[in-house]
Amino acid sequence: MRLLWFVVLLTLCSGNVPAANVVLLRNDKPAVEVHTECTPFKPYVAQLYSPGGVAVLRDNVADHLHHHGLMFAVAVNDVNFWEERTNSGHQVQRQLQLGDGAVTQELDWIAPGDKTLLRERRVIRIHRDEEIPATLLTWRSRLQSKDEVRLTGHHYFGLGMRFAADMDKIGAFINSDNVTGDVVRGDERLTAAKWCAYTDRRVTVALFDHPGNLRHPARMFTMAKPFAYLSATLNLWKEPFALRPDKPLELQYGVAVWDGEQTPEQIEKLYSRWLEKTK
Repeated sequence: MRLLWFVVLLTLCSGNVPAANVVLLRNDKPAVEVHTECTPFKPYVAQLYSPGGVAVLRDNVADHLHHHGLMFAVAVNDVNFWEERTNSGHQVQRQLQLGDGAVTQELDWIAPGDKTLLRERRVIRIHRDEEIPATLLTWRSRLQSKDEVRLTGHHYFGLGMRFAADMDKIGAFINSDNVTGDVVRGDERLTAAKWCAYTDRRVTVALFDHPGNLRHPARMFTMAKPFAYLSATLNLWKEPFALRPDKPLELQYGVAVWDGEQTPEQIEKLYSRWLEKTK
């Protein structure tokens, strides 16, 4: 039985304040790197590794500085938590816990002027079962508010990931329903699907939507040019959602990374297995 499942990397924020970035291990190798502190606008998953060690995410890209690996954000009462501008909101970590193969964060979503609009409990868990043929994580977010707030956003807002530069323009998207979806603009599409995956023969990355999520199946945002991006969205750009104080919003997603190209049948098999693990 392996007792070591994470490593804390100590870095320095501005002003020489120590910060903890957490690397979750699988089979004693890095699988998931979570940036928990020294993140000016939002904590996020900075890197995912396939079982063979292929890194599939890109962070802080010059063309979109707000693209941070795997991240979750929407707009709240018209405050934009996705982009990173002077009038954008901030996700501020109030508490961090490590245990049971997971990183658990208590976050405040704060608008300019220091008003807290949302509180989020975020759990990022690595599944360490050796028989699973992929790196598999579960992302859970529980959103609640003191007052009723309105969730909105562009068509790509949600749980999104920017792929590594060497994956741009060469891969293909596939999904659970084998449909092409609706064109939004240019190469950008939205497709209702319980899972969507990007594969470039060397590696396959899939995003799973849980049946218990709001508006399941998710509207999967995809684009392959000029760069590769994938998001699971709540379709907030067409259907804003009123979050009431008496009813938190529970969201659960899975992300799987395999070495090599996977068939829809192989992805579906792991999706079903993930559902069993998240009951």
